[in-house]
Amino acid sequence: MRLRVREAAAAAAAAAVGPGTRARPGGGRRAPMAKSKFEYVRDFEADDTCLPNCWVVTRLDGRNFHRFAEQHGFSKPNDDRALHLMTKCAQTVMQELEDIVMAYGQSDEYSFVFKKKSNWFKRRASKFMTHVVSQFASSYVFYWKDYFKDQPLLYPPGFDGRVVLYPSNQNLKDYLSWRQADCHINNLYNTVFWMLVQRSGLTPVQAQDRLQGTLAGDKNEILFSEFNINYNNEPLIYRKGTVLIWQKVKEVATKRIKLPKETEEKEVEVTRTRSKAVPLHCDIIGDQFWEDYPEILADS
Repeated sequence: MRLRVREAAAAAAAAAVGPGTRARPGGGRRAPMAKSKFEYVRDFEADDTCLPNCWVVTRLDGRNFHRFAEQHGFSKPNDDRALHLMTKCAQTVMQELEDIVMAYGQSDEYSFVFKKKSNWFKRRASKFMTHVVSQFASSYVFYWKDYFKDQPLLYPPGFDGRVVLYPSNQNLKDYLSWRQADCHINNLYNTVFWMLVQRSGLTPVQAQDRLQGTLAGDKNEILFSEFNINYNNEPLIYRKGTVLIWQKVKEVATKRIKLPKETEEKEVEVTRTRSKAVPLHCDIIGDQFWEDYPEILADS
């Protein structure tokens, strides 16, 4: 009886897809999409092809990361473990996905810059966004224990993403400058805020009221006069964020080989050169960075 049911189902499927369709064997390679009467549903897919000759920037942000940081005991105002984990995830994205020329990250966000001439996945915005976000999110969970040790991951983190196109080199540089300026503004505020809470005993509401309407100079003065902190001496990773660029690095590995006229294998050190996404903590608003690394905008 089961055999007849299966035969009937197979016959119905064959009638639906029509003649000339090849069946896909179990475990085999994916066959070309069959022509069928149902194929019209593809017409509902929106064309999300990115304009040619534009820089494609995919930016992701942590979803509700204020709550996530609270529940996982992140240090305030900056948690080195969290920042280094974010960078590790970004490095993984760059290693796994093609055509990313650089990335910039701060706090719970990272921006990935794809080549102007990239034709990756036919420049479909949805592919850029979903591949970057999914690779990053899975890496965050995978590498969590390497940075947070005994702190368990209480629930899966979430990230959202967007794709923005920038037609000129100056547009791209201004975008990255905007993100680094945002890093500075937020970090300066948070540094003062948490000093007022942690060392002056103010409540969060009182600290917020104290800082309302203050300018950058006012915040610097509070840090120096009340806490003996020169903001310019704070670590660059906090003030400038993290830039990831491709650089040639030498890696030494141990390999077992059998030398001529030797009966047993021996361990030897082998040096190899490969491209790696290297983190920098530097200013990218001025011209010096772009003069030092002209290959980024060369789009070769």
